[in-house]
Amino acid sequence: MKYFTKEVKIAIVAIVGLVVLFLGMNFLKGLDLFSTDNRYYISFRDISGLSSSSPIYADGYKVGVVRGIVYDYSQSKDIIVEADINKDMRIPKGSSAEIVSDLMGNVKVNLLLASNPRERVNPGETIVGGINDGAMGQMKDLIPVVQDMLPKLDSILASVNLLLQDPAIANSLHNVETVTGNLTVSTRRLNTLLGTLNSRMPGLLAKADGVMDNAQVVTSNLSKVDVEGTMSKVNATLDNVQAFTDQLNNNTGSLGLLMRDPNLYYNLNATVKSADSLLIDLKSHPKRYVHFSVFGRKDK
Repeated sequence: MKYFTKEVKIAIVAIVGLVVLFLGMNFLKGLDLFSTDNRYYISFRDISGLSSSSPIYADGYKVGVVRGIVYDYSQSKDIIVEADINKDMRIPKGSSAEIVSDLMGNVKVNLLLASNPRERVNPGETIVGGINDGAMGQMKDLIPVVQDMLPKLDSILASVNLLLQDPAIANSLHNVETVTGNLTVSTRRLNTLLGTLNSRMPGLLAKADGVMDNAQVVTSNLSKVDVEGTMSKVNATLDNVQAFTDQLNNNTGSLGLLMRDPNLYYNLNATVKSADSLLIDLKSHPKRYVHFSVFGRKDK
């Protein structure tokens, strides 16, 4: 036991500690030194912050992890990413990969599986990769547009400030407040009027029912009227009026002669004048026409 001195024990403990520390660090990174996963390689022009232990997903499910990254400092070639992928994962030929970054800065690799059921990518082969900027990439594309809009926004804001400083705006706002108050008063009065109408509505409806009943009675009476007999009487009356009119227009009748013969008119006029003269003379000299005698009539 002379070989297990105090110094040897300390060295053994230190070595075991370093091994445990190494294994623990890799375990925390998601790397398994005793893994049986298949090794694939993915080539990128830009890895956009990808590092070892970054997860690899296929259809949203974690299927592997980034084992390491090989960067050639001597030549500007693609960056090779070593990927350990589950041995049960079958990658169809023609599949690709993309690097995705979220808003929190987390980076992952997505496998874009092709629809090729016959051929597959064998372990040790290289898969072509690219970068999917996602929401951050869209925001980057919007930055030039926003920069172009900033001068216009500044001009618009300046115009709005000048407009708000105009006293007419304040007066208009004051008028709007006054109109709003008037509308409130009008609404209150309208509500009162509607309440009054609602309270009187039963009486109005009762009167309307009475009017409808009277209308029905009148309609019933009108339906009982002998319209045909009445129209017959009216037609007979119109026929009599037409006959009377024809007699007036006829020169042979008395009325027609009276209306149309001028000699008859003049004769009647002369007769009326003679009668008038006779009455005047009778009033002026009554003794010429009436004689009274106490002793009897005396013949002349």
